[in-house]
Amino acid sequence: MTIHPTGEVRTNKDQAAPAGGEPVLSLRGAAVRVGGRTLWSGVDLTVGPGEFTAVLGPNGVGKSTLVKVLLGVLPPAAGEVRVLGGAPGARNSAVGYLPQRRSFDASVRVRGVDVVRLGLDGDLWGVPVPGLGRAKRRAAHERVAEVIELVGASAYAHRPIGQCSGGEQQRLLIAQALIRRPKVLLLDEPLDSLDLPNQSAIAALLGQICHQESVAVVMVAHDVNPILHHLDQVVYIAQGGAVAGTPAEVITSDTLTRLYRTPVEVLRTSDGRLVVVGQPEAPALHVDRHGDQGTRGTGRAAGL
Repeated sequence: MTIHPTGEVRTNKDQAAPAGGEPVLSLRGAAVRVGGRTLWSGVDLTVGPGEFTAVLGPNGVGKSTLVKVLLGVLPPAAGEVRVLGGAPGARNSAVGYLPQRRSFDASVRVRGVDVVRLGLDGDLWGVPVPGLGRAKRRAAHERVAEVIELVGASAYAHRPIGQCSGGEQQRLLIAQALIRRPKVLLLDEPLDSLDLPNQSAIAALLGQICHQESVAVVMVAHDVNPILHHLDQVVYIAQGGAVAGTPAEVITSDTLTRLYRTPVEVLRTSDGRLVVVGQPEAPALHVDRHGDQGTRGTGRAAGL
């Protein structure tokens, strides 16, 4: 995957899609505008099969908007965007999507297995005719069981989903997104609100699905550390520009300083976690994720 930002910030890497497959996602000179404001522009991006890509950056820079463009929900303001060889939205049946985490009330009695099944035929209406489509129903039942096993949720899939833990719920929702055997999986902050052990477990699951099933995964993330060891590429968006490459290439003091146009220092702790700090404060206006007020970062740049 390659992506070239606006302005002067560019990576030296120009990697083609992996051998053996056509690009899954392609953006050429893409730009997006929301409310009359350009969030990012001049973006060139190619994602191949089986690549695990994280989209990072401060709140409000357009990370989730990039996912909306890929889904065809929001048209690009300029440039060309192709998904699975067609216009965004044209082949969404081959795109798995997990929106920002939604919680299930403890009183919800719908079973996890039924939530997964909704991903297969929840968009269909009507009552099946008795005696017809038995083979199709059997195949659907087998596929539900298969994908539940794939995400490691067999032990609790028949519980009411409201009685499942946050990590268990997330596994079931990932199974729902995978049930139609998508070629690309778009995930918007799937680790949000999970504790650290569950973040690590879900990250490992996604890495396994990506590389073993040859599914391209594009994941919006607030913290790169839980997924760092599973990533092939990182896309970092800030101040209308973007930069991409391996984590070692992108998450550096030099690269982020050029991207933000203000001093940024990247530190690595003894356990390998990355910490990004601005001089003298984080170089972005961070939006309160649980309220309406914007606040300045005080020691770390968002997205890391």
